[in-house]
This record gives sequence, C-alpha cells and structure tokens, in this order.
Amino acid sequence: MKLQQLRYLVEVAKQGLNVSEAAEKLHTSQPGISKQIRLLEDELGIQVFIRNGKRVVSVSEPGKEVLRISERILREAQNLKRVGDEFSRESEGALTIATTHTQARYALPQAIAEFVRRYPKVRLSLKQGSPTQICDMVVSGEADLAIATEGIALYKELATLPCYEWNRSLVVPKGHPLAALEREITLADIAQYPIVTYDFAFAGRSKINKSFAEQGLTPNVVLTAIDTDVIKTYVSLGLGIGIIASMAFEPERDHNLTAIDAGHLFEPSTTKIGIRKDAYLRGFAYTFIELFAPHLHRREVDSALLAHDVDDEE
Repeated sequence: MKLQQLRYLVEVAKQGLNVSEAAEKLHTSQPGISKQIRLLEDELGIQVFIRNGKRVVSVSEPGKEVLRISERILREAQNLKRVGDEFSRESEGALTIATTHTQARYALPQAIAEFVRRYPKVRLSLKQGSPTQICDMVVSGEADLAIATEGIALYKELATLPCYEWNRSLVVPKGHPLAALEREITLADIAQYPIVTYDFAFAGRSKINKSFAEQGLTPNVVLTAIDTDVIKTYVSLGLGIGIIASMAFEPERDHNLTAIDAGHLFEPSTTKIGIRKDAYLRGFAYTFIELFAPHLHRREVDSALLAHDVDDEE
C-alpha cells in the first residue's frame, strides 16, 4: 500500500469519479491511476469503486470507509511533513486563507501586510468564496484557515474561534431623504425603499431578515450580491439603498455616498476562524491568527482544538 495510491483514490472521488480529471489534476496518466487503484483494491480484497465497463460509476459501501480512512491518512501525512518543516524551516512554507470578499477586502489587509513583512519566505495565498465553499476548502485540505461570519459552526470537522463582532450601516446616495432625518432611523424607514444587500449565505444576512420579520415588515430586496463594492456601486446608480458591514464604508473612497449607522436595528454578527480539528499548525499560522485577532494567542487556539478533541471522544 502506497500513499500515492491513496491520493489517487481520494482525487478520483473528489473529481466526481472522473478518472481523466483526476489524472489531469495530479499531472499523471489515466491508465496509471486506474492501474494503481486496481492494485490497491486487490491488496485490500475489496472493490472501492463500482465500474460499468471502464467507467467508474459509484463508490461501494466498503469503499466509502476506505476513502474516509485514506483522507485521514493523507492529512496525517501532511501533518508529519509540517512537523518536520516547523523545525527545519521555521520561517518558510505556505499558508492558505479561505475567506469571503468582505473579509479579504476590508478586514484582512492590515494583518496580511504585517504577516508578509514578518515572514517574507512564506507563500501566503487567499482563496475567496461563499462561507460553504471556504469551509469545504479547509475540510478538504485546500486551505489552512477559514475566515467568515456564516457557516463555520455548521462543520463538525472544524474548530471555531470567534474573532470580532461587527454590525451594519445603511448607505444611501448623497442628498437622500434618509440622510436628512433628525432622529434615529427605523426599520420601517428602510422598508419604504428598494434594498440592495448581501446574498443570503453571506455576512449575517439571516440577522437582517430576522430583524425585519420581528417587526412584521417585509424588506423590498431588489438586488443581492456577494461583493460589498458591487452593492455600493448599485446604490450609487440609484437602484436602492444598501445595507452593508459598517467596516466596508470608506469615506475617502465612497465620497458619493452617505453612511447611516444601523447597529441599533440588527443583532451584531461575529467573524470567526475555522480550523480543522486534526490540523497541525505551523508557528507562523499562529502568528497570523494573532495578527488578525489579537486575543487569540497560541494557548487559546490550542485550547480550542483540544476542547474539540475531547468533545469528539466523549
């Protein structure tokens, strides 16, 4: 049994049982992958993949367990490599952060700039996606950390670390009637206008809907987006008023818009970091976490991972 055979198994499953795509992803040949998988099946005495002719059509019941164990073995092999790198190449390596556009654009730049200054030999990569997509990246090993507001706590494979709370602002074009109000804005005021805001899966959108529902109001959402800059663009064009994360309003850039604090109208949201419970973190990963969330020292991160390990054993 070889690690390479396990990699072939896992990649074929990841590519929707398409051996050709798995071969392309792994920079090898389709016949080579098929041969190695059959050799492994012969050694195990079971059929991992069910075939129709030469085509893989499904995963057998014992094959599902083989895949689960194979994924774990490959993760642990990667952890072993990281242990070696930690002591032989302390300030070199790679760190991949999976996050949403709002976090990447408005919350992360300062931490990233300082991290790059401290660790110039570490390859830092940012992958963007929806909360579900970025959590899947961490679960599959494509990324080391997930940073988002929604979704992380739904993944049993991930330990969840709260970073900071934030709330929302209303953005309207300059001269908009809501900007001239001399009293605190209400949800009823907002409900009178078309609304441009985040897609439901992003940035605490569920809390926005909940607040309107509790007041018996139905917001007229005319456009949703995953990108705060897109929301502000369409507000500038007069399509509606925007509800965005307060941190995403930049007075010097958004000079054609007015921001109105709406924190009193919505429950605050919490941005979190998600880490695989069985991950081995390099020293520079702990540094990045602390740069982004200063209260999350190494001991807090390790305690969270240990707590999850204990929960899993009970």
